[in-house]
Amino acid sequence: MSDDPFNPAARSEERSVETALRPRSLAEFRGQPRVSDQLGLVLQAAHARSATPDHVLLSGPPGLGKTTLAMIIAAELAAPLRITSGPAIQHAGDLAAILSGLTEGEVLFLDEIHRMSRPAEEMLYLAMEDFRVDVVIGKGVGATAIPIDIPQFTLVGATTRSGLLPGPLRDRFGFTATLDFYDTDALHGIIMRSAELLGVNIETDAALMVASRSRGTPRIANRLLRRVRDFAEVRTTTVADGAAITSDIAMCALELYEVDELGLDRLDRTVLQAVCARFGGGPVGLGTLAISVGEERETVEEVAEPFLVRLGFLMRTPRGRVATAAGWRHLGLTPPASETATLFE
Repeated sequence: MSDDPFNPAARSEERSVETALRPRSLAEFRGQPRVSDQLGLVLQAAHARSATPDHVLLSGPPGLGKTTLAMIIAAELAAPLRITSGPAIQHAGDLAAILSGLTEGEVLFLDEIHRMSRPAEEMLYLAMEDFRVDVVIGKGVGATAIPIDIPQFTLVGATTRSGLLPGPLRDRFGFTATLDFYDTDALHGIIMRSAELLGVNIETDAALMVASRSRGTPRIANRLLRRVRDFAEVRTTTVADGAAITSDIAMCALELYEVDELGLDRLDRTVLQAVCARFGGGPVGLGTLAISVGEERETVEEVAEPFLVRLGFLMRTPRGRVATAAGWRHLGLTPPASETATLFE
């Protein structure tokens, strides 16, 4: 079946939809005006000089538009785009093969650049500065380094953990941009644009409701919009006949998918509930917490915790994770007196 989520054709269709929703130019890219203005200036100046733009480093949490910006850079330069990732480059030879295959002015997008191997990273230093790679022939004292010139290119590196990038690599980027979480108004605009591209008729109040539960992330906003669309098409006859998605319909859809008014999903609430109800508000170690909710440590630490910490519901301390009074109240629980006295209200 085409709607089977485990069907390769269905997954391919979903990826195609995500790609279609991406902005194609800086003028269409919403929610990051500072980054758009700065990056636009870099690209325009390079175009005026008929030169290759400086290398660009994009950092920020997942889903904020780093890949989209790389595609926009290539489109604005009318240059081909080659996409790879840090984990895919485990040897210097892997990087040399990619670099030697570039064409003049091509944009190379290197996602998760902080996960690239050290030998490849050291080769990248020379390629970024001098547009050259040294290929080592032989081993030991008889080894010979043969320099190979490569075409001038623009590297766009993306990372969710800029602190893991070594200083020498970070310093070789001519422009560094840190993407921030989006506000509700920006997400509302993104949802309305995506709805138009998807052929979905959605009321403003419904779009604002989806935006407010999207955790400041466009990728989540577009995903929730598609799920609300699915609910409306299957569970309501009026939308199937062309009527707009109302806030009531959006509310029912989001409740079905267990997304609450602040954007917490089932995993977030399970983690917060475990800290409060099972461990008295903490402190509790990450390993113990992960076992108690039946998830991997990495899932709890990288998926659930950042948003809970950002909302002020959870704190990371040297002794372990601690729920704040606000976290207790969000679950409808009364925080212990000691918690109320010592943690932020």
